[in-house]
Amino acid sequence: MKIGILGGTFNPIHIGHLILAEEVREKQVLEKIIFVPTYLPPHKENSDIAPAAKRMEMVKLAIGGNKYFSVSDIEIKRDGRSYTIDTIKEFKKIYPSEDLCFITGSDLLNYLDEWKDLLEVIKLVKFIVATRPGYPLDKIPEYISTVPIRAVDVSAFEIRHAIKQNKSFRYLVPEVVYNYIVKNKLYR
Repeated sequence: MKIGILGGTFNPIHIGHLILAEEVREKQVLEKIIFVPTYLPPHKENSDIAPAAKRMEMVKLAIGGNKYFSVSDIEIKRDGRSYTIDTIKEFKKIYPSEDLCFITGSDLLNYLDEWKDLLEVIKLVKFIVATRPGYPLDKIPEYISTVPIRAVDVSAFEIRHAIKQNKSFRYLVPEVVYNYIVKNKLYR
């Protein structure tokens, strides 16, 4: 079985994440995509991040109804900063005989040199990078497979900014996530 692992802050999860996951699943013929919200991302300022439990709940709401999608709290339970290598090692214990594919957007290629134990990550999983508007794919290392996906220029930063400015963000996130953010007064 081929399993995709899609990690991220998901602050909040939005339609761009869901489209990326679905298109990579189809194009790479993956049986399952596991969304893995970080507890604390290693490369981001943490002042504007919703609590991990709330981000986890938004992911559950967003992927509900898609039989190919699931969510894991593996990084949230670990607590502290989340590193890909630690997560991959844990998934290798859970799925020792499965082909694991680590999925990321092309925007993260700029940070690859900063990843902890990148050479070990490369040995444990197939690395899949989905194209993302504004982040051209040049100088791609040979160990990375690329998957072109439709251009959906939505970012969590843009959504949080809209909320703070009291502007509409309704169709940038699934309706259930929109309702959850409004009800819980997140990102205000």
